Amino acid sequence: MRDPYGNPRKTSSIRRLGVVDIKVLQQAVAELPEHVWDAENAGKPNRFEALDSTRHIVFRFVDGFLDWRRSSDRGLWKEWQPLLEPVLAAATSAYGYVHAAYPRVMLARMAPGGVIKPHRDANAAAKWPHKVHVPLFTNEKVRFFVDGVDYRFPQGEAVEVNNLAVHAVENGGDTDRIHLIFEYYDLDQPAPDWIDPLIASHAG
Repeated sequence: MRDPYGNPRKTSSIRRLGVVDIKVLQQAVAELPEHVWDAENAGKPNRFEALDSTRHIVFRFVDGFLDWRRSSDRGLWKEWQPLLEPVLAAATSAYGYVHAAYPRVMLARMAPGGVIKPHRDANAAAKWPHKVHVPLFTNEKVRFFVDGVDYRFPQGEAVEVNNLAVHAVENGGDTDRIHLIFEYYDLDQPAPDWIDPLIASHAG
């Protein structure tokens, strides 16, 4: 069942968007020192229980969990922007949006044996944008579940995931699983009629 507050353009399960060239970004991620992962993960804004021990480097993030239309660059965005933007553009070309935005952009690193518990992205800011994964490093024993259906996401293939459905991840392999994860929405699509009253109700 679709979330009544979700964007009707979002996939109801997954949508495979095609293979993109990740070589340059992949090499840069492979060379990231552990102390950068440690520092960025310690300061991340997405501290949700379901994420368990998954580590993140967050490049862009929403200013609050109510509204996807307000977001900000974080410390590493400017340095990584030339590496990220070609992958973001290639991964989203199938949508055909003329004017669009990426409110959240991050790397997510799951160690062998790691899990992301079954959950929905319940905050209001997650309900409208498309949520897209691009696997940079993975293995055959990584399993992604959406409403109980088991999917495999190949390295380099961009995939939209229904983040409003119950989804979960398990890394049963012996290597890290690192995904580029981002949100994307059409600036020309009218915002839903529920968002401004919701924000007003939380003001003051």
